[in-house]
Amino acid sequence: MPGIGHLAKPDKASRIRPVRLEVMEMGKREKEITMKRDSLILGVAATVLVAGAAQSGSITAVSWGGAYTFSQVEAFHKPWTEATGHVVVSEDYNGGLAEVKAQVEAGNVTWDIVDVEKSDAIRGCDEGLFEPIDTSILPAGADGTPAMDDFMDGSITECAIGVIVWSTIFAYDHSKIQDGPTTIGDFFDLEKFPGKRGMRKNPKATLELALAADGVAPDQVYEVLSTPEGVDRAFAKLDTIKDQVIWWEAGAQPPQLLADGEVAMTTAYNGRFFNAIAGEGKPFTIVWDAQIFDTDLWAIPVGAPNRDLAIDFLVFSTLTEQLAAQASYISYGPVRKSSLPLVGTYYTNPDLEVLEHLPTTEENFATAIENDYVFWADNQDELNERFNAWLAS
Repeated sequence: MPGIGHLAKPDKASRIRPVRLEVMEMGKREKEITMKRDSLILGVAATVLVAGAAQSGSITAVSWGGAYTFSQVEAFHKPWTEATGHVVVSEDYNGGLAEVKAQVEAGNVTWDIVDVEKSDAIRGCDEGLFEPIDTSILPAGADGTPAMDDFMDGSITECAIGVIVWSTIFAYDHSKIQDGPTTIGDFFDLEKFPGKRGMRKNPKATLELALAADGVAPDQVYEVLSTPEGVDRAFAKLDTIKDQVIWWEAGAQPPQLLADGEVAMTTAYNGRFFNAIAGEGKPFTIVWDAQIFDTDLWAIPVGAPNRDLAIDFLVFSTLTEQLAAQASYISYGPVRKSSLPLVGTYYTNPDLEVLEHLPTTEENFATAIENDYVFWADNQDELNERFNAWLAS
């Protein structure tokens, strides 16, 4: 998943307060915090006793670093430590399954819980790298909605529980284009909106956006792209703007291209643009039409040394309130529907409401296209070759 760089630590608390357990003092006796949750791993219901500092433990949570991990530390790690006395040791990685597989196969697992993309969550489960999770441990939403109805479709898999949704979108500078684009079709309309376009130098998401711009309905994009005629159609649409495209490869490039006026509009990861808007005051507007979205989830490696604590942390961090709190630090959409009404303002700017900048609001999500990891697993090499040949032609 794309990170969006490091942010300064907050100088004020988020408007969303994480859930905490009540601490009771009993004379001179030590403070104790007891949290009881039904725990599930391999379909077994267990009781996890979370003790105070005298019996504290720790887990190693692995994620993507930068602003994303920062959001997890503030919304998950610190509140969980405060509530339980347990410590979260944070490590960064670059994604994929190689490191998890090496640890599991060597019988020397040092990671307790890992933030993974959906494709890796499912593949890792199929390969026996992640523990199956009994979803009955997930509590209802803050509004009483049962967990299985509260989590977005597809955000719970056999071995992983969803946390956030992030998207590939496009944006423009509204200080330069007053009546700006509103659809993916506008992105491809050089007559209505002259100027260079920024696009990722990769067929993934690029071909989907091209088909959406050519009138393919969101739920039909991969069906069309799975045919030779559909691939031809996508490249034909790209042909209409090819001479005006500046290709980017690193996630930090698109906001800079837009800020420097090198492009009139560009695709990018939504968190990158929000960071430019919220952190740097850039006059950028995100267009959500035909966003290509993906999900990040928590998974527990088989053989995790602190499995029970990792389960407890997983449950805590996917509570309605914690997911809402995370959105105050980064503009990725919480996977629980009950979290959206609780999303507040940006942690350094009490005047900036985060909700409208999230991929998962009803309005922003109306034409969303979920990344089909199975399609890309089967076709990535072939389409990379076709794409590179097309670029060179």
